[in-house]
Parts: sequence; structure tokens; C-alpha cells
Amino acid sequence: MPRRPRIHLDNVPLHIVQRGHNREPCFFGEEDYQAYLHWLGEALVKEHCALHAYALMTNHVHLLITPERSDAVPRVIIALGRRYVQYINTTYRRTGTLWDSRYKSSLIQAETYLLACQRYIELNPVRAAMVDDPAHYRWTSYRHNALGQASPYLTPHPLYLAIGRGDTERQAAYRDLFRARTTKPSTTSAWRSTRTSRWAVHASMPESKP
Repeated sequence: MPRRPRIHLDNVPLHIVQRGHNREPCFFGEEDYQAYLHWLGEALVKEHCALHAYALMTNHVHLLITPERSDAVPRVIIALGRRYVQYINTTYRRTGTLWDSRYKSSLIQAETYLLACQRYIELNPVRAAMVDDPAHYRWTSYRHNALGQASPYLTPHPLYLAIGRGDTERQAAYRDLFRARTTKPSTTSAWRSTRTSRWAVHASMPESKP
């Protein structure tokens, strides 16, 4: 059965999920997360893509990206993958593939689902029972979006900027989105709604596992 083609559109946010091969780990130490973000940042700048949210889990990653041009996204993933896999194989004296061969992607209807998607992404460590508060997990965009921690990799989406009149008000409003907690039905519902919207693509809901 042929694979369904990915759909990428200019200036439309895209939720990307990439898993480790056979769901095995793709990060082994703190330096690995830092290296991944560094090369992700370089690829985003080169290909004119904006990163709004991310979660780097032990065996998979979530990225919420808006590309200026639809054809930029595959180039970001390929360039990042090439450098990161080479780094991992050299550092840990391993060979072979690190990622599943095909990343998953879903277009996001920004006006309705963008903030729900950001919340879904940043709650991955909580759903995986790695932490009880998203602020306690270092490798997501939550600390930037909710607490104002500086990040050279993130670009706020206009809809995020619109939830408050300044940084303090905006971050407080963003944190309020998470206080409804973080219940599995609400986050699952948001993700399923995204999939069934007219922008939905083939990505199935990923389960968060440490």
C-alpha cells in the first residue's frame, strides 16, 4: 500500500513527530539534547522556518514549525538528521540508523488549534510521568513560552503574542492554559480535533514514553 504524501503549505504551522528507530532512545545524555537544538537552530535559520514549540523526549521529538516555503521542511529534517546521527554514532561508537525512516506531520489550522498543539507538545513529559509539572522538564519550550526563559531557537507565533499585552501578561495567560490540567482527555481531544480538521494530515496520535 503506497504511503500517503505529506502535505506542507507555505506559512502554515506544521506539527512534526520523529521517533527513534524501533522506538529506541535517540538521546543518551544532556549534551545530546544541546547538540540537537544547536543543529536544529542552524537548519531553521538556513531554511527560513520558525519554531514555536518543541519537546525532546527520550525516544522521539515533537516540533511545531512554520515554514516560509513548504519545501523547506524536508530540508530541515534531512540536514538535522544527517548531522545529529553522525554525532551520535561517533560519540557512542555505534553504527546504523537512529531515526525511523519517515517523520510524521500534521498541518495545524492556526486560528483554532495552534495553542492547543503547543500545549499538547509541552505536556508530553507530564503524560509520560517523567515530571508532574511541565516546568520541571528541561527539554521543551514550556519554560520559554510560560516563564520567559530566553531561547535562541524559538519564534513566537502571532496568536501566542495576542494572548497578552506584554511578556508578563502573556506568560501568565499561557500558564492558565495548563492549569486546566493537564488531563489526558483534554489534550487527546485537542489532538484529535486537529487531525479531523480540514488541515489534518496522516499523523496518528503519538504516545509519550520515556
